[in-house]
Amino acid sequence: MSASNPLRKLADKASTYPAWLGNRLLTWVFCHKVKLAGTTGLEILGTDGSSVTFRQKNHRKAQNHIGSVHAAAMALLAESATGFIVGINLPGDKLPLIKSMQLRYLTRAQGDMTATASLTPEQIELMQREEKGEINVAVKVTDATGSETVTCEMLWAWIPKKRA
Repeated sequence: MSASNPLRKLADKASTYPAWLGNRLLTWVFCHKVKLAGTTGLEILGTDGSSVTFRQKNHRKAQNHIGSVHAAAMALLAESATGFIVGINLPGDKLPLIKSMQLRYLTRAQGDMTATASLTPEQIELMQREEKGEINVAVKVTDATGSETVTCEMLWAWIPKKRA
């Protein structure tokens, strides 16, 4: 039997509230734990447990010199979305770690950015069953026009947490 996961419990509880409140609660907790996400203003728009959508508004703190979302903020957006979905699907006694990420910037981004990360049922089952492992997490990053401005490959691993 897998260990209880407090992040999953919070996500499940948040899903019982109206969407605007549940998403705001998840965003607040996530940004409290991941300080850079709070600095850039990432928001969780929704999750169903196997996928999640994050948004990065195109505001001054996250902009580059040409007024669009900075490349580093796009990387943070994709990494945060994939890390969140991995984090809520791991047993509580496992530690998620980003192993590698590759981003290819295709076109200039326009307006706000969204990232939707998802796991397959087979990936979730593997994460629940295996002591250690790694998976490629699918993520699609789009701008306000709906164009995929960056392609991402995110490789996540998990290991047992150390006991003191």
